Amino acid sequence: MRQKQTLNREGAADLSLNFVRFLALDGERFTRFQQLTGLDQDSVMNQLKSQDENFLGQILDYALSDESLLLEFAAGEGLDPTMIALARSKLPGFWQDS
Repeated sequence: MRQKQTLNREGAADLSLNFVRFLALDGERFTRFQQLTGLDQDSVMNQLKSQDENFLGQILDYALSDESLLLEFAAGEGLDPTMIALARSKLPGFWQDS
């Protein structure tokens, strides 16, 4: 029987930061992220330093928008891919059908 996974807001923020590290480890992935978001490296770093939860949520939106990238990240972290969606739901700006 599989145990239900839970995640709080702090864990969701940490997961978002781990995803940025994952992107930064591959110059091509990070460059694509910058091109699609319009953010340069300094802007990304400033947003991360401010620990803006809205930005951290947007990072997870980016992760969720690319299934192959999401699956690669989840596998590397040893996570069930659904944890990324759960993490996104814990941060501001999450929209869900009622």
